[in-house]
Amino acid sequence: MAVHRVAVLALDGVTPLDLAIPTQIFSARPETPYEMTLCALGAKVTTSAGFSLLAGGDLEQVRAADTVIVPGFEPVIRPPDAVLAALAEARDRGRRVVSICTGAFAPAAAGLLDGLHATTHWKHIEELERDFPAVTVDRDVLYVDEGDVLTSAGVCCGIDLCLHIVRRDLGAGIANEIARTLVAAPHRDGGQAQYVPAPVAVAGEASLSATRGWALQRLEEPLTLPALARHAGLSQRTFIRRFAEETGTTPLRWLLNARLARARELLETTDHPVDRVASDCGLGTAANLRLHFRRALDTTPTAYRRTFWYSNHRTQQPLP
Repeated sequence: MAVHRVAVLALDGVTPLDLAIPTQIFSARPETPYEMTLCALGAKVTTSAGFSLLAGGDLEQVRAADTVIVPGFEPVIRPPDAVLAALAEARDRGRRVVSICTGAFAPAAAGLLDGLHATTHWKHIEELERDFPAVTVDRDVLYVDEGDVLTSAGVCCGIDLCLHIVRRDLGAGIANEIARTLVAAPHRDGGQAQYVPAPVAVAGEASLSATRGWALQRLEEPLTLPALARHAGLSQRTFIRRFAEETGTTPLRWLLNARLARARELLETTDHPVDRVASDCGLGTAANLRLHFRRALDTTPTAYRRTFWYSNHRTQQPLP
């Protein structure tokens, strides 16, 4: 498998959690081609928490990388010109540039987000809009994928974005393996709202995670909103409200995304016919599966299987 070099560029004031996400997800594994290097302008970087890190790479590794990831940093100030030049050069060479949280201010300052959609932490949305009017800032998303330029919202949304990149590169099977290793939540679609008013259950109320887990074990069944609400012991109205508070999306949209994720994994890891995959993931018919694949992924189940079959059978192919 051809090596795919990932440079994680830590700027002064880097947020430790933002930094940990890509360094963990893109660390070397037998089943992935990633070769990750922590890079910085100088050898030592001071984090927003006050402790320092030693970087093994510099801007030369950034320029040579296939993917450059900029984690969030505080305070949000313009990065040094040398950093902006390295990001611009990487993009000019057709490399992928990614930001997590306030890391978006670095590619924005380098002009890489001009004319594109992007996002950042909800607290800094207005600042990004004000300082970079050429960027279309999406307020209510977890991440934005513009092809070779990707941005995520605050902190933990970086997990969703990095797993999305792995899924795009290597397929759902390997992305799910990594997510399970991290004990991460199931994949969240990038279009979900980033600001969840009540991300954890309030006192005296139980989380709906048990109902979501119950549904994930029964995706092939005709799960309905009344059935989900009944399992949670709530009225439908209360269930919908609580579900949106916890996940940032609706129950039916969450269920569709879960079924598509199951279909993708089945296409990668089994030789089942498309009609059986559709039945096993709860989408009913091959025609219905094709419809949702086309809408969500702009491809067909058969083409998807051809693209990602190698990821789970370890043939030697480079990343796109």
